[in-house]
Amino acid sequence: MARDSTATKQRILDAATVEFAAYGLAGARVDRVAERAGANKQLIYAYFGSKERLFDATLATHLEHFIEAVPFDADDLPGYATAMFDFGIQHPDLLRLLRWHTLERPGELARMEQDHGATRRKLTALAEAQAAGTVDDTLAPAELLAVILAIAQAIDDPEPASTAVRRASVATAVRRLVTPAGGAGR
Repeated sequence: MARDSTATKQRILDAATVEFAAYGLAGARVDRVAERAGANKQLIYAYFGSKERLFDATLATHLEHFIEAVPFDADDLPGYATAMFDFGIQHPDLLRLLRWHTLERPGELARMEQDHGATRRKLTALAEAQAAGTVDDTLAPAELLAVILAIAQAIDDPEPASTAVRRASVATAVRRLVTPAGGAGR
């Protein structure tokens, strides 16, 4: 019976998502990924080369979902931030994976994002909004987007009763960040 390498790789990536979200790169074990995926440990190394490359590939499989999950609107950055906050609440495993990757593979996420057209479109939209005076231009577009996303990820496992309060705080923080001096706010 022929092996379906695409299905096997997907099972490995699914198992790696669970493992890396729970333990990060340093704490993850390829043995557990192999067991969960029903795959041979040597096969994982044959497909991905190393645990680090498996970690990168795991994030890369979710990166498009991260980047494109929420429509971007440079005219409603508080709305974008709260929608990203909501995405993080709905997908805590993916948010943990992203945080682990940022901590343990510094610079890799930025390299992956730079290769993604959606990120370039967001930066262009921010630059245009800044040039038009509708978004504060104190921060360069890339830095502004990074700060907005950091604010949107300020989940820190709030109690269910305080999720709405945290969500409102995210909107308020981003509104204050992006409103030009003397602007009326949105």
